[in-house]
Amino acid sequence: MTKNSNNRFILFKFIIISFAVISLVKPIYPQSSTSDSSFHPYHVDYWITGGIIIGGLTLEKIGIGWISNKSPISIGELQNLTRDDISPIDSWALKFDPSKMNYYKKLSSHLLTAVVFVPFLTMLDKNIRQDWLDVLLMYMQTQTVTNNFYLYSPFGATFQNRLRPVVYYDLLDIGERSAPNNRNSLYSGHVAATTVSTFFAAKIFCDYHPELGWNKYLIYGAASIPPLIMSYFRLKALSHFPTDLLTGFGIGALCGILIPEFHRLPDKNILLGMYSSAEATGIAIKWQPDFLK
Repeated sequence: MTKNSNNRFILFKFIIISFAVISLVKPIYPQSSTSDSSFHPYHVDYWITGGIIIGGLTLEKIGIGWISNKSPISIGELQNLTRDDISPIDSWALKFDPSKMNYYKKLSSHLLTAVVFVPFLTMLDKNIRQDWLDVLLMYMQTQTVTNNFYLYSPFGATFQNRLRPVVYYDLLDIGERSAPNNRNSLYSGHVAATTVSTFFAAKIFCDYHPELGWNKYLIYGAASIPPLIMSYFRLKALSHFPTDLLTGFGIGALCGILIPEFHRLPDKNILLGMYSSAEATGIAIKWQPDFLK
């Protein structure tokens, strides 16, 4: 728990410093003729966003301790496992070479470390770079919310004990198969973290360049490539089933798009008022995000 939490804080400190340095770099991205330096699509409340980040990091430290302290998988559990209980789509995870498991684990770790910094590329754009602090805080908030969703949502590792594919490989030794971490198959945190990084970068770039029109979907298509590669690595590492990877991809994509979108909300998009009917009386909130107009 301590090691993982400390690594997270060190990573966030490095992100802050890197964003600050990159904000001083001369842009190499050719600016659009419609570019407007006064265009600021986001509204970031530093107190609220900062509070979410600090609170999220605290909760994350607690949650990592919980999922790291699950009980080992007993010999009886391993002996009672049968591949016939696995659905056809997930059975794909049981057809790989276990001797290459650790190699793909290292590859997935290296890829995650690299992809976390993909949003830095948006700083090469002059208009985005001038709002580097807002983008930085939104990114840290997005990563923090995504990590806590993994830890505390009903779909995540705290409340789910789905066994990883590795436990079904009889050729591996008992110690490798019975590790407590093998209860954390659902869902893939690596894929979620990769997806949220690339989709956040795509969302930021597209919001600053509304002239892209339908071309923005090409940007999101490119943003899907690193998560798909990560999904392949995690399959080969015997760490997740395909449905775990799909869940992680979906949650990461939603967080990467929706959290920046929340910061775009002008007052005209939110209607707050009272309602009354024969059944009840209360407060009504209506939100119409820009991307649904």
